[in-house]
Amino acid sequence: MNVINAENCVAGRLASFVAKRLLKGEEIVIVNAEKSIVTGNPKVIENFFGEKIKRGDPYHGPFYPKKPENILRRIVRGMLPYRKPRGRSAYKRLKVYRSVPGEFKNTESEVIGKAKSKFECKFVYLEDISKKFGG
Repeated sequence: MNVINAENCVAGRLASFVAKRLLKGEEIVIVNAEKSIVTGNPKVIENFFGEKIKRGDPYHGPFYPKKPENILRRIVRGMLPYRKPRGRSAYKRLKVYRSVPGEFKNTESEVIGKAKSKFECKFVYLEDISKKFGG
C-alpha cells in the first residue's frame, strides 16, 4: 500500500499519476486531500465547480461531491475507465483522506515531484472550493 501526500500538488497532475498506478494494480492512499490545489483564476474555478455542483436535479442527479477528499477521488475517477471491470477494480483500490489518519501517521508518505506546484500562477486549494459550496 502506497501513501501519497497531496499537499501543494496540482490535483489533475496528481490524479493522472495515481490513475496510472491504480491500473497497474497498486493500492494507493492519498492523504491531505484538502491541501491539493487547482491552478487558474479563482473566480473561473469557482464558477466551474459551482456549475458542476448545481447542475441537475437534487433528487435524480447528476451528483457532484462537495467534500475535498471526494472531489479529488472524483477527479481520479475521471481518468479511469470506471464503467469497465478493470476500472472498477482499480477505483476500489483508492482511498482518499482529508488529513493524515492515525493509522498512517508513522508511515512515510510519498510526494510525486512532477505534481508539485511551483506557485508561479494563481491557484485555489480544494479546501477553499469545498467551503464555498458547503462541503
